[in-house]
Amino acid sequence: MQQIPDSELVINTNGSIYHLQLFPEQIADTILTVGDPARVARVSKYFDKIEYQVSHREFITHTGWLGSTRLTVISTGIGTDNIDIVINELDALANIDFKTRMPKTKHQTLNFIRIGTSGAIWREAPLGSFITSAFAIGLDNLMHFYAYQNSPDETALLKQFYTFTAKPLPIQPYAFAANADLLAKMTLDLQGITLTSPGFYAPQGRELRGKTKLTSEILASFSDFQYKDWNIMNFEMETSGIYGLANVLGHRAVSCNVILANRLLGQFSSDPAQEVERLIQKVLEKIEIL
Repeated sequence: MQQIPDSELVINTNGSIYHLQLFPEQIADTILTVGDPARVARVSKYFDKIEYQVSHREFITHTGWLGSTRLTVISTGIGTDNIDIVINELDALANIDFKTRMPKTKHQTLNFIRIGTSGAIWREAPLGSFITSAFAIGLDNLMHFYAYQNSPDETALLKQFYTFTAKPLPIQPYAFAANADLLAKMTLDLQGITLTSPGFYAPQGRELRGKTKLTSEILASFSDFQYKDWNIMNFEMETSGIYGLANVLGHRAVSCNVILANRLLGQFSSDPAQEVERLIQKVLEKIEIL
């Protein structure tokens, strides 16, 4: 096995990883990901002790302790392009020796738990409800650049989704599942299938002045899709990348989202900040018993 070149694994002059500017000892095995940098402090305020606080670009990281559990919370920014940076660099911190530039002989498995916001495309998902993603269908293109092997369940889900979608979508979807153990432990209200989009407006069927190819009819039809006991329930912008890279790199991942909008009913939360706070508290309660 050859050393990883300087151009591929970029290490800052102080020895930290390029974008996140973190050192290996500054991350825990269980990592909470949030999109909004301001949400990091909203999570870490519940920690009993904070060891490290690091900030670079949109990537803010706090690592500390909640009871006897060491946790990291990190902001990813929006979209699977940022997820590509964050998950790869966190994996590098855990599983590459920066001195030799070689993968470590013993693999370290990380737990990724997303604390996110989302819009429902399932009528029965009320505002303020929590959806834990059993599967993510990626409408972005990130994982098409990676070599991976889907499980039989992921393959069957994707095949059924292709058959269900009468009109071709603008992108070839892909699918990944949550880690089964984390899914069982981190389900808060509902389990469902999440669609991950590469944008907030047209890619999620929203129109301001630009027309979308995802018509209201297509949007409404998504809620009729069911694989086994799971319905397509929500849109968001990160989960497919987290699940896909966790699969490729040998980690465990689950995504928990609070519903701030119901797209089919035209509703939006009157107090989104409070709904996010409730989700943070619920996730941290579950983590204490992992």
